[in-house]
Amino acid sequence: MAIGEYCCREIVAASPTESVAVAARLMRDHHVGDLVLVERTDDEDFVPVGIITDRDIVLDLIANDEGDLSRMAVGDFQRRELITVDEQEDVFAVIAKMRRAGVRRLPVVDERGILVGIIAADDLVGVLAEGLQDLARLATYQGLREASERPD
Repeated sequence: MAIGEYCCREIVAASPTESVAVAARLMRDHHVGDLVLVERTDDEDFVPVGIITDRDIVLDLIANDEGDLSRMAVGDFQRRELITVDEQEDVFAVIAKMRRAGVRRLPVVDERGILVGIIAADDLVGVLAEGLQDLARLATYQGLREASERPD
């Protein structure tokens, strides 16, 4: 199961030079908990260079009274190395990567490193839940089929 089948292709992105205040408003306006920081390529595509979450803003900036968020660039604030996943990577490999890194969201890229989506832990829970429902239905269906095939 390739992660590209399950990632969200509607990405809210911003330049690393955007202010933290603008980034927070983008998250609010688009009802998302993260922004992928991107740089434009010569081909007018976007390459992810970072990610910032609403949690990062609240816990690391607001809680520490870091000052004027309208003057602070999100790219200056990003503190951890960006981890991406290839859209062909297996779902379980992505889950393992998230667990090792201790992150809940990862940008998804194509073979050229171009941003194509984002995957969140919540998305993966939904994928796994659907798979478990299918297995449960299979068990029920098999019992019904066997009962209908038995002579009375």
